[in-house]
Parts: sequence; structure tokens; C-alpha cells
Amino acid sequence: MKNLYLDCISGIAGDMTLAALIDLGADLSYIVEQLRKLPIDRFEMVVHTVNKCGIAAKKMKVHFLPRDNENHLHSDHDYGLHHGHTHLHGHRSAREILALIEESNLPKRVKERSMAIFQEVAIAEGKIQGRIDSKEVHFHGVGEMDSILDIIGVCLALESLEITDIYASPVPTGYGKKRMANGLYPIPAPATMELLKGIPLAELNVNGELTTPTGAGILRALVKKFMPIGGHTVEQIGYGAGEKDFDHPNVLRALLLSPSDLIQNKDEPKQHRESIYVIEAQLDDMTGEGLGYTLERLLAVGALDVFYTPVFMKKNRPGTLVTVLVSLELADDCEKVLLEETSTLGVRRSMWSRDILERRFIEVETPYGHIKVKQAFRDKKMLHQAPEYEDVAKAARKHGVPFQLIYQFAMKLATD
Repeated sequence: MKNLYLDCISGIAGDMTLAALIDLGADLSYIVEQLRKLPIDRFEMVVHTVNKCGIAAKKMKVHFLPRDNENHLHSDHDYGLHHGHTHLHGHRSAREILALIEESNLPKRVKERSMAIFQEVAIAEGKIQGRIDSKEVHFHGVGEMDSILDIIGVCLALESLEITDIYASPVPTGYGKKRMANGLYPIPAPATMELLKGIPLAELNVNGELTTPTGAGILRALVKKFMPIGGHTVEQIGYGAGEKDFDHPNVLRALLLSPSDLIQNKDEPKQHRESIYVIEAQLDDMTGEGLGYTLERLLAVGALDVFYTPVFMKKNRPGTLVTVLVSLELADDCEKVLLEETSTLGVRRSMWSRDILERRFIEVETPYGHIKVKQAFRDKKMLHQAPEYEDVAKAARKHGVPFQLIYQFAMKLATD
């Protein structure tokens, strides 16, 4: 069992992913041999080494061969392989592509992963095109033969490397405009943006398309978790190059992680590290009532924790630093609350990694009623526990006894 981490430092595309996996050690001969079994156009797949801002990376290109020249093969690159079948042509519907994969002799997991990617792209395209049934969607860019080979080729490369689970970094998209079949479209393209819903995006101020629909489909269908790489052991590294040249290395980095980092059997201790966003803003003109209401709103939309810290700001004004801990999925909601409910003109966001204990609640029966107790564990060992404040406070008010008396009762019962 092996784990893959896709470090999307300059976005992601299908050809970049396949090239990175080949650089990581995937067998090109195996990939082409399996693709040869599909009823698709004859092609030449070549891989060579390029330099992207000082980084040596593999570049993958597919050339389709004339039908009247079965033996045509030309390449002065590192690798070159071709095959000869011609059946699937023109604009292709999701139904046709899925049927092609389903009826093929590809390995079972390759079929499942390939179909998952195409299904995700079809759902996104169907929504953009007017809520069309995903199976009836006609692909354009993703339906081109080279994109079909990229997607299935990526899944074959994963099989060659014996990859079980896939993780990834937040992904940058780029900005600007791109001319497509129906006109000038914004970057990221509408289908790409739809596929990236719920996936954390990274900031990279580049005028151009960094993440393609194919790349976004791979992330959406195959990635188990998006997280920073910190805290894990890297065994091997591969680089896949993109088409364009920027002021930064236009590469995708594929990392083979140590299995012990992310995969354990049921008898081994679980990993407890997760990624969160920390959102901050400093205020010097908010009332206490306004801050209290903001805290309530932040917790209501799903913040993990909110706290205020007294600070001194410019001109020695006393102010308040608002700090919000939130999951990757709900960060936008918390930022919206801060911008709407406070006087801040902007907020800061950073990604942190945190180590958390397993938690569970038990309920104890005291002379003053039922009290919930939160317990924290690591590797089946309880490290600490505490009665829930609201339960203790409610019982203390109801029975007219000291808070600490009920608290200690609950602690003793929970310990026994």
C-alpha cells in the first residue's frame, strides 16, 4: 500500500500529472500497452526532460499518427511508444467514453478511477451547460483524444506505482481570459470552477490557466484529503512540466509518502493531525456588544473556536485581535461574517496543521441530575476529562447549590 501526495505548486493538468507519475517511476511501457487495448486513434506518446526555472521535469506529449502509415514513428526524445487502433472519433459524449472504459480489459481499479474522473467532469459540464443529464454531456476539451489518454493514463500510472490513497495540497487556478470553442471565457474555466467547489484554493498571482478541467477532475474524483505536506516522510519525488513558461517553475510535484505516515492497520495508533485555517483581523473601533454578537455568529456558522486578544495598534490605540479557527470547508463563511459584522476592512488567512485528541462524551447520574462529561483520549488512554459547563451551571441554578460541588460530583463519578 502506497500513498501519493500531489503538490500543486503551479496548478494541475492531465499531462502534468501523467508526466510527474512517470518521473516518479510509473512504467511507461505498461501504460501504453494497456492503452493499446482501447479502440482509439493510433498515437505516439513521448516523454522527455525539460527545465522549468531550474527544475528538471518530465514533459509528456501525445501525437496522433496518420491512418495510412501504420509504421510511422518518429521521436528524438527519451521515450517513444505507439499503437494502432482507430474507432472513437469526433466530439464524444460521457456515455460513449464511460462505455468504452467499462467494456475494456483495463484493470478493475483503473476502470473505477477513470470512470470516476469522467463522471465528475460530466456532472460539472452538465450543470454549466444547463443541467443536462451527465451521461448526455458532450465533452469538448476533456473529450479530445489526448485528454482521454491523459486521464486513463494517469489511472494506469497510479496502478503501476501501486498507489492506494491520494492526497493533495490546495491548488492555484490563475486568472485572466481564455479563448475556447464558444468564445472568450474567464480563468478558471466554468467547468474547472465547478469541479473545484469545496476544494481549498491556493494564492498564486499568475495571468494564465494553471488548473484545467482535467486536472480539477482528477483532484475531485481521486483525492482523499487536501492538506499541507508538513509532518510526513517523503520517499520519492517526481516532477511533471506544464506547457507554458512563467516566472515560477510551472511543474506539478508528485511525492511518494511513507506508508507509516497515513496508513495504519486497525491495531496501530491512529494519526490525529489535521489542517485548519486561522483567520484574523484587528479592530480598534468595535463595542463589546458588537464583538460578543460576532463571536456568536462565527460559532453558529461552524467555527471551531473564536477568541479575542487585547492588542495595541497604531497611535497606541487599544484594540482587539480576533482569531478564528475553522475547517478548510467553512473558512469562506467565517470570513463573510467578519467582513459583515465587524468594522475591519480585510482579514488574514493562513493554513495551520494541528494535532488533536480523540474525544467522546459520557453521561453520569448525580444527585442533581444527568451531567455530560467530555473525555479526551490518545491511543485508547484517557488523558483528561471535564464536565460540560452548561449542564453543571443549569443544575447549580436549579438546585441552588455551588457550581464546584456539582462539578466535583460529576468528575468523581466519571473517574470511577
